[in-house]
Amino acid sequence: MMKPKNEEGVGMFDTILIANRGEIACRVMETAQAMGVRCVAVYSDADARAKHVQMADVAIHIGGSAPADSYLKGNVIIQAALDTGAQAIHPGYGFLSENPDFVEAVEKAGLRFIGPSASAIRAMGLKDAAKELMVKAGVPVVPGYHGSDQDDAFLEVEAGKIGYPVLIKAVAGGGGKGMRLVEAAKDFQAGLASARSEAKTAFGNADVLVEKFVTKPRHIEVQVFGDGTRAVHLFERDCSLQRRHQKVIEEAPAPGMTKAMRAAMGQAAVKAAEAIGYAGAGTVEFIVDGSDGLSADGFFFMEMNTRLQVEHPVTEMITGVDLVAWQLRVAAGERLPKSQEELSINGHAFEARLYAEDVPRGFLPATGTLTHLKFASGARADSGVRAGDTISPFYDPMIAKVIVHGPNRDIALSRLRAALAGCQVSGTVTNLAFLGALAAHKGFGEGDVDTGLIARDIEALTTPPEIELRHVALAGMVALNLVETGAETGFALWRPLRRQVMLAWGGQEHLIKVRVLSPDAQIWTVGDAEVEAKRVGGLWQIDGHLAADVAITGHTITVFDGYGLVFDLIDSLARAAGAHGDGNLVEAPMPGLVRGVDAKVGQAVAKGDRLAVLEAMKMEHSLLAARDGVVAEVLAKAGDQVEAGAALVRLEAEVESEAAA
Repeated sequence: MMKPKNEEGVGMFDTILIANRGEIACRVMETAQAMGVRCVAVYSDADARAKHVQMADVAIHIGGSAPADSYLKGNVIIQAALDTGAQAIHPGYGFLSENPDFVEAVEKAGLRFIGPSASAIRAMGLKDAAKELMVKAGVPVVPGYHGSDQDDAFLEVEAGKIGYPVLIKAVAGGGGKGMRLVEAAKDFQAGLASARSEAKTAFGNADVLVEKFVTKPRHIEVQVFGDGTRAVHLFERDCSLQRRHQKVIEEAPAPGMTKAMRAAMGQAAVKAAEAIGYAGAGTVEFIVDGSDGLSADGFFFMEMNTRLQVEHPVTEMITGVDLVAWQLRVAAGERLPKSQEELSINGHAFEARLYAEDVPRGFLPATGTLTHLKFASGARADSGVRAGDTISPFYDPMIAKVIVHGPNRDIALSRLRAALAGCQVSGTVTNLAFLGALAAHKGFGEGDVDTGLIARDIEALTTPPEIELRHVALAGMVALNLVETGAETGFALWRPLRRQVMLAWGGQEHLIKVRVLSPDAQIWTVGDAEVEAKRVGGLWQIDGHLAADVAITGHTITVFDGYGLVFDLIDSLARAAGAHGDGNLVEAPMPGLVRGVDAKVGQAVAKGDRLAVLEAMKMEHSLLAARDGVVAEVLAKAGDQVEAGAALVRLEAEVESEAAA
């Protein structure tokens, strides 16, 4: 049943079900529970001990670990809502959040959907139809082909008419999936085939549209909110820092934004929302031509996301609006809580997406158990995991969204740098150092951003943090248990104690040595270099620097400086067991589904040729030949579910190949 009506005569929900997981489920619960609303969580096998399950008032198991077996089972989720007395379902984002059939099923069951109508979702769900609708509403769109003719040859002709470079985009879905940039006509068909394949896998729809690619594009989106009749905008977010079309750092407001352009974009976004009778939170995304600054006639409608966005916190920080609270109020029957004139911008905000991913290996999603997790004080961290939780291969590998606010952009950016430097994560590889490099990037600091920035400067942005001698000494102190030293430590009769330990970092093993001079003094040696560790006032100083925090798990030591420097303690008894493979194997870099195998036994391949395609973490990853060679064995087939490190293709050893020749 509904709660008693409030002063405005509207009844708030007593209980809602959150049809999602991770940080968004936790985020929704924080607001709903603060409003006195009881929250029901749903969970898969993999999420049985997850943070959102423990936060909820009630939790219902809905199936297996794979999304298709749990979070995409709309009928099971609806039944869970009915069984627990929920009056409404909040979809979060992803999964069923933009599925109009699910919305209709929710309403048919007598429940409220906390989001837009099925008709609004359908109107914006297919990018080609949405753009036709926007043209009718007077919203500017990027030149391109958005029609229904999906013949490969016809699309290539249309691309030629538009002029290269062009962008091929799946008409369904989002998140950068089913999207390929084609810079020349000769590459069009290959890009089209790749985009279709990924779109079919991710969305069940292989249809695409073709658009002109803006040469210095900025991705600026406008937060809108409607009550089904009227809509307002809550200003813009700049999401130009992207890799593979996926957002990395977002900010609000957009740097360099003019009053005229803000007004024009806001008006266009409101037009888009009101054209479809939009209710709830949504985002209208624009591609902006930043080649000559921002101008009121230099933006084009890209798509509308009919849900709450991952990056919504930066809008909340600059407006003081709790968007989830607004969602609940409007879904419960209220009108818009504020008019456009009552909304204003206060300061500047940034959000950085902290992921478990292997940056040097092409940002491959990673798994692992978070043995240590701590966020910097003073920053907002929206997270769905805690220390001890496992990053699963079944879902997005997000650890947290790190969010900061300041009175202006410079101060907010300074706070972002401090917040990233203060993050402590161990147990899995992360993109933390990459985020830190982005936050320190000169062009980004000056507000000179576009969607190509990361790709242009990728080498500098992915350079590993430098490991200094003081870091090595600290890792050695932990490895040899020399941090908490007492009066009895360090002496063998009247002589200093000498010890050594083998540590690995940067792909190499190093023997480091120590002379323990007293309980408060140590001399560490790495090669020909020495560094002194001294304890002053109970705190260790190494080479004049205060010792950083450290975490140790098993044989892994993480020094929390330089965004987390990882050392491996080498067990001399087990060194021989570390050998792996013969250098000719193409292995799965992560757990996943083999989507396709291109290699055939006896086939001659060149370095860079695609040998197989692995689907993992909702994306396709091409596995390429590391050298020229001949395929000796194909060890997997399409449809196989494989673990990380599984051998997929073996090339003939180079001596074998030469003998055969």
